[in-house]
Amino acid sequence: MSGGFTLLLVGASIAIVILLVLRVRLPAVLALLLMALLTGLAMGASPADVLAAVQKGTGEALGFVAVVIALGAMLGGLLEASGGVGAIARRFLAIFGERRALWALLAVGIVVGIPLFFDVAFIILTPLITTLSVKAGRRVVYFAIPVLAGLMSMHALLPPHPGPVAVAGLLGTDYGLMAMYGLACGIPAAIVAGPVFAKLAHGTPGMGDYAPPVMLDEEAPRTAPVGFAMAIFAMLVPLALILLGAVATATIADGPAKTALTFIGHPFVALAIACLLVWGVLGSRGTPLATTATIMGKALEPAGVLVLVVGAGAAYKEVLIQSGAGAEITAAVTAANLSPLVFAFLLAGFVRVAQGSATVAMVTAGGLAAPLVAAASLSPGRVALVTVAIGAGASIASHVNDTGFWLVKQYLGVTEAQTFKSWTAASSIAGATMFVMALILWPFAA
Repeated sequence: MSGGFTLLLVGASIAIVILLVLRVRLPAVLALLLMALLTGLAMGASPADVLAAVQKGTGEALGFVAVVIALGAMLGGLLEASGGVGAIARRFLAIFGERRALWALLAVGIVVGIPLFFDVAFIILTPLITTLSVKAGRRVVYFAIPVLAGLMSMHALLPPHPGPVAVAGLLGTDYGLMAMYGLACGIPAAIVAGPVFAKLAHGTPGMGDYAPPVMLDEEAPRTAPVGFAMAIFAMLVPLALILLGAVATATIADGPAKTALTFIGHPFVALAIACLLVWGVLGSRGTPLATTATIMGKALEPAGVLVLVVGAGAAYKEVLIQSGAGAEITAAVTAANLSPLVFAFLLAGFVRVAQGSATVAMVTAGGLAAPLVAAASLSPGRVALVTVAIGAGASIASHVNDTGFWLVKQYLGVTEAQTFKSWTAASSIAGATMFVMALILWPFAA
């Protein structure tokens, strides 16, 4: 199969998925699964191989994502039902005021996004975002975009996230320079794609309704109230434990202490501890066990839909990877004879658009850019900027084959079209700004 035909087929499959979801109104789960099967067969894979790829992609994604989504949903449900998220929202608005709330949320996204995976951090922060939206009477995307921009920029550019760490290993990037240039390029990108974009775009048509997001149910059971201190502590517990686990992994010698800290710092354990903490506090304040059980069960209802969509999106992604589409895309970009910085950005961008995963796009681009970087004898600073360019390309155009797209859509309660206008646009602005910053800094890193 020729490279041109492969590229055309990948583009057509992505376009058909978008058409099925936006125009035909086919459920996203069915549209993604259908195109995963058809695309694999069209690329010449055997039916058995296509089914194996679908099973592999779904299983690998849901093995982590499903548990995190479920635990995060239950924690958010308990905090919402107890009035804890509302207490946090009121305190945030009182301290910063509505005019400065976007900048406060951007800072939260950046700080939290350094140690935490994108999906874990977003799930934990979603109750705060949605409640701020209701209290301030603004569209949910107005408050969500700054948080998302901060989380995404750190996820793409800084360790300990798997993509940047993998690229640093492939290119031989100095971690100190990677962190320095990652912050220098990532913070401006988060600002432009976050508060700036939110202020300019949130009032335009098609950015979502002013009604409460679906995760906020005014008729849901209520519990004994908790105040700001308890609510913020419950939200920070999983963040602190995960950060503690990351620090232990990097700094403590092998032994029982490291094993214990990395265990409780795993997202599964950290979120479970937070859920049990809130559950125990509510029980001690007189909330019936049946009420907390009902709240956690209701919180899992939208989570269940999201898990299915994430699984189908992962299946589509895996079929594209195993079909060889990534290799064909790489060959087409390599033939263009571009500079290392531009080549790295375009290559990561093409793979990102084709198969969805930012981490896979970064690893693919890093592996193929490594020989070019070595042959060019770049300075350590320029190698770090090539790493930034790869993260920038892997950030653009989050769409229907990216599990992050469906995570944002489901948790913010917006439609697919509204997710394109908010999240997809923000991710593209962030990636483009990262790359522009890398271009600006390139002459000074010689």
